[in-house]
Amino acid sequence: MADIQWHIVQTEFPSDCNVIVGQSHFIKTAEDLYEVMATSAPGMEFGVAFCEASGDCKIRYEGNDQEMVDLAVKNAQAIACGHTFFIALRKAYPLNVLDRIKNCQEVCRVFAATANPLQIIVAQTEQGRGIAGVIDGFPPAGVETAEDIEARRDLLNRIVGYKR
Repeated sequence: MADIQWHIVQTEFPSDCNVIVGQSHFIKTAEDLYEVMATSAPGMEFGVAFCEASGDCKIRYEGNDQEMVDLAVKNAQAIACGHTFFIALRKAYPLNVLDRIKNCQEVCRVFAATANPLQIIVAQTEQGRGIAGVIDGFPPAGVETAEDIEARRDLLNRIVGYKR
């Protein structure tokens, strides 16, 4: 049995961004995720980075905003797990793109879609590295009150415009 080393990788992104981290399986992931992002939300700024796990084993990248592309590549380099992708987006929410990402032919799973501080739990063996899980944000601080419910509904109404 191979030895496993565990790593916790803290992702880095500005507070006005959201990130999506997932696993896929083919070199054209970068192009296909670019198409998903580019056709999902007008005005969205984004960068996609995909860690190829065979052949040249390069980090492939696409995007429409250089800052977001650089951010996606930087985090993909830090995670350094084969066949994973990192998307950085601004001026949109994962809600705007997540269903389309999950329906992309190459995407196997989505580990996280968040604006929270995000840690990636990475397992490393002699063969390589893989994402074992994520830590998204912080633990619960209690159960919401009636006032909290009202504030949550007001926020949702402002963001998506149709909640009660």
